[in-house]
Amino acid sequence: MDIGNLKHKLRELKRVEISIRKRYYLPVGEKELVWNIFFSTNKNDDSEIKYPLIILSAFGPNARKQVFEEFFYQMYYEIFQYGNISTSSLYDPDLLSELGLSSDASKEDIKSRFRELAKKYHPDRGGSKEDMIRLLEIYERLLK
Repeated sequence: MDIGNLKHKLRELKRVEISIRKRYYLPVGEKELVWNIFFSTNKNDDSEIKYPLIILSAFGPNARKQVFEEFFYQMYYEIFQYGNISTSSLYDPDLLSELGLSSDASKEDIKSRFRELAKKYHPDRGGSKEDMIRLLEIYERLLK
């Protein structure tokens, strides 16, 4: 991945963390962010950063995905430690993305998006049976 696209992705991850921290009423200052332990968008910054930009840009897609998963795990673990989150409100980010939702989607967001897509994919409304079955499977897995 080129440096420009990687910087964009990293900034997006930072915005997501800030959004999630606000949602759970946690501090959002620079020194509180898990992002600052993992990443930097400064090309020459490798001091105390777990994954400097140069190293991260050399990783393949699967290795970067593992780094991002580690970041999200650490972030949610910290939120969990504060006692502001229960494991019942964590949803699989891959399933959320299949619904077109962000990783910080709420139960209400999931239900609302399900209703929208059910109208679109329902066979009685011209949708595909396979798409409707997949939608139902995703919804069931998210809210079980």
